Amino acid sequence: MVIIGIEPYSKGKVLVSFDLAESLILYKGEVRSLGLEEQMPVSSELYEQIFYEIVGRRAIKRAMHLLEKMDRTEAQLRRKLMEGKYPQELVDQAVEYVRSYHYIDDDRYARTFIRLNQERRSIGRMRMDLMSRGVSQEIIERALEEENETSQESLIEKILQKKNYDINHAEPMETKRMYQFLLRRGFKSEEIMHVLRV
Repeated sequence: MVIIGIEPYSKGKVLVSFDLAESLILYKGEVRSLGLEEQMPVSSELYEQIFYEIVGRRAIKRAMHLLEKMDRTEAQLRRKLMEGKYPQELVDQAVEYVRSYHYIDDDRYARTFIRLNQERRSIGRMRMDLMSRGVSQEIIERALEEENETSQESLIEKILQKKNYDINHAEPMETKRMYQFLLRRGFKSEEIMHVLRV
């Protein structure tokens, strides 16, 4: 295979393109130390060394660094690595590596999220938030069933108190606004109506 291009990518990095293999992002110093140049033939051994030993290791380090800063779901981690232009195979390899050490665990993430948010968010809102983070429906439902201890109606009452809403003296328009507000927060219609007594 042949290097068909070495173009600036970002500060200190270049995009090295090959005619018969995936393009890779390398540091300028790496390109220099490997002696890579445009139109240079590259053996499959050298490409594999660059792919797995340089870029592959970097993908794992990046995954570890991302998880060091904050807990993430697998989907969030994959997204961040793909944004870094790592090849799919190396993203899979990095995710598998961190999963093998339990640095990433969607089940643990969902359970922690529910424990931390059940006093503030409806089940519907937590479900939507977890889905948007790429957690599977099956994991979400199991975690909700096992971790959520907050009654939705008591949570609605708590929100109404915070909003200084008086069920006994509210005007119909105010009740309607509060109903809409609670619906947007992910509560079910019957839960809201039961608390608002409508």
